[in-house]
Formats: sequence, structure tokens, C-alpha cells
Amino acid sequence: MWFSMLRLVALSSLFIASAFPAYSSEEVVGSDKQPLATHSLVLDIAKQGETVIAVGDRGHLFHFTDQWQQVSSPTRALLTKATLLTPELGWAVGHDATILHTQDGGKTWAKQMSSAEIEKPFLDVLFFDAQQGIAIGAYGLFYRTLDGGKQWQQEFHTELLYEEDQAYLEELKAEDESLYLQERSTLLPHFNRVVRLADNRLLMVGELGLAAVSQDHGLSWQRIDFPYEGSLFNVLVAKQGIYVLGLRGNLFKSDGDLEQWQEIALTTNSTLNGGIVLSDDKVRLVGNGGVVIDVTADDSVELVAQRQGENLVSIGKDTTGKLWLAGTKGFVALQQE
Repeated sequence: MWFSMLRLVALSSLFIASAFPAYSSEEVVGSDKQPLATHSLVLDIAKQGETVIAVGDRGHLFHFTDQWQQVSSPTRALLTKATLLTPELGWAVGHDATILHTQDGGKTWAKQMSSAEIEKPFLDVLFFDAQQGIAIGAYGLFYRTLDGGKQWQQEFHTELLYEEDQAYLEELKAEDESLYLQERSTLLPHFNRVVRLADNRLLMVGELGLAAVSQDHGLSWQRIDFPYEGSLFNVLVAKQGIYVLGLRGNLFKSDGDLEQWQEIALTTNSTLNGGIVLSDDKVRLVGNGGVVIDVTADDSVELVAQRQGENLVSIGKDTTGKLWLAGTKGFVALQQE
């Protein structure tokens, strides 16, 4: 299967997953609590109000009170992303097309969807309200719910294909319907991240320089002419601009029109995976090689820290305001300036 390949060039959740075993939902019921779980792979931290949760390897789920505590999980699939719509309502996604849901702020979780046969991971999840949401992932994986996740329906956004691929599929559809359906699910690039902008548009980024915008909650998409053709892993929305983070230290900023993109030069070529808005004029980014980088509104760049021997994927605040790094060695508290 595709995710058995060891691809550690980049540390997006997709690439991380390649280096760790993916557990089929048919093999085990759930994930047992592990004493060293907080020191194992953690891929995302999410916060809403006084609720802070995190997800990672082997279905690990975490809830923060005065410290990180692992909670019971209904899966052992690698979990890649989490979101909190309110302090109570949240979702997490991952391998085996897994979608989990919490109604009590991450203390308990239930499985809404899982399919080992799909053999693709979800890499992000976004809810617009308590009923409507989308989950996106590898090879154009895209599902939507209109009832809070009780049912999920797949969508194929072929408008995001290159023109030659669209033409190829149209010809194939007329000749061989079954082959058309098979090819359609492999030609789309990986969808790595989707965010909701201040004007309610959606911005989605992915492989092969994919950047696309939607004005109807993702029902239709329009590709953006983006200045970089490599992998794009994350989007950070700040007052000073919209940042897109990518492979080998590629960082771009737009003032919000999504048409003009300025490249910000870094002193490192480490892949950037995550970030957090620290203030109205500063964002903090994390990436491979343990880099922690501050970028200010005037595009000044400072290497804040570099943790040798580990890759950082996410950064988030706990209920006290303390910053936590998450990655290949679990949670690490970041010393405040």
C-alpha cells in the first residue's frame, strides 16, 4: 500500500504516516492507554476556549487539564488532525479514512467513520457549524456531512485536476466507467489543509503547488495561480496576512486577495509544518529539524529555537497560555521569552 513507503523528506502528516504502521480498524477495536504516549508521535494540537486536545500515533487522543492526559480511543489508526467547533464539540481524523467525534470537549470519543479498504488518510477536518463539515485527505479524498457526522458522503472535485487530466477522464468515462471511477480517485493531488477565511471563503492547499479557493463551503473550487509548484502543508491566518507553509522552507504571504503572493526568505530550508498566531504582528512557525521560527508583520525572521533530532509538526497553547510543541518526540513545553 502507498503509505508503507518510507518518505521522511517532508513531515506533513501524510509523510509522517509513511514511517509508522497504520492499524486497520478491522484488526483492533481501539487504542489502550500507554504510559509513554505523551512522548510518542503527536501530530496536532487544537484549542477552543478552555478546551485543549491533541492527536497522534496509534489512535492516541489527549486532553489537557493541568497537564496532558491520554484518554481512551475507539481506534488505533494514526490520527493526523483535530478541530474544535466549540469547547464541547470536536472531531479528529486520520488513517483508514477515520473520523472521530467528541461531545464533551475531548474527554470521550466515538467513531463516526472508518474504512481500511479506502487505504487513504484524512489529513484535515473543518466544520462550519454543528451539522455541516468536510474532511479532506490524500489523493483528493473529500467527504462532507450535513448532519454532524452521522453520515458522510464522498465528493470528487475534478475541477482541481489539470486540464489534460480532465480531458483524459472524460475520454475514459465514455469508454470504461469502472476504470474511470478507479482513475478518478488517484489523479487528484493530496489535499493537506483547508481553512476558513475571515470573509467565509475556504482556502485549501496540497501537493504539486495546489492552492484553491471556494465561496460555497467547498462545493466548488477554483485553483489559484500559486508561485510554487512543490508541496504546501499548512495555512496560517493572521491579522498581518495569510501565510502558506511548504516544503524545504518555502513560505508565502498574501494580504488576503489570494492573487498576489510574496515569498518570505528564511535562513533554513527545513520543511514547515505548523504555526500559531502570537500577536497582531507576529506568528510562530515550526518544522522539520526541530526549527521554531518567528515571522513579524514586516517579514523579519528570527530562529527562536532548533531542537536537534526531532521534527515538529504542531504548536499550541494550553489553558494557562503556555506554548507546547508537538512532533516526533511528543509534547515539549516551549520556554517563553
